[in-house]
Amino acid sequence: MKKYIVILSYCLLMAVTVSAQEQKKFSPEQFDAELKAFITREAAFTQQEADKYFALYKEMRQKQRAIYDSQRSANKEKPADEASAAAAVKQCDKQNIELKQIEQKYHEKMLSAVPATKVYEAIRAENRFHRRMMKGWQKMQGAMKGHPSKDKMAKDKQRDRHR
Repeated sequence: MKKYIVILSYCLLMAVTVSAQEQKKFSPEQFDAELKAFITREAAFTQQEADKYFALYKEMRQKQRAIYDSQRSANKEKPADEASAAAAVKQCDKQNIELKQIEQKYHEKMLSAVPATKVYEAIRAENRFHRRMMKGWQKMQGAMKGHPSKDKMAKDKQRDRHR
C-alpha cells in the first residue's frame, strides 16, 4: 500500500511540475506588452509620447532583427579554415557596426519626437527590463533543473568565506 502511495505522490508531483513549466512558456506578445508598460512607466511617458517613441522603437527593432537573423544563420556553421574564419569575424564586426548605426539613427529620430530626458530614461529602462528578465529566466531555469540559483550560490560562497 505504501508503495502505491509513493508512486501516486510522485506522479502527482510530476504532473504539477509539467503544468507549471507549460504555464511559463515564452510569449513574445506578453514580453512586448510588459516591456512597453515598463518603459512607459519608468520614462514617465504621456500617451502621445509613448505612441511616438514606440512607433520608432518598433521600426528600429524590425531593421535590427534582419541583421540578427543574418548573424544567427551565419553562426550555424563553423568556418572550415583560417580564411573563412577571418571573413566570418569581419562580417560579424560589420554587422555589429550596422546595428549600432541603426540604433544611433533611431535615437536621433526619438530625440526629435520626445524630450531627451525621457529618451534617456527609456533607454535605461529597456536595459533594466532585459536584465531583470534574464535574471528571472536564469532563476526559473535553475529551479526547473534542480540547480541552486546564482543568489543562493553567492550566499553560500559568502557564508563559507566567513567560516
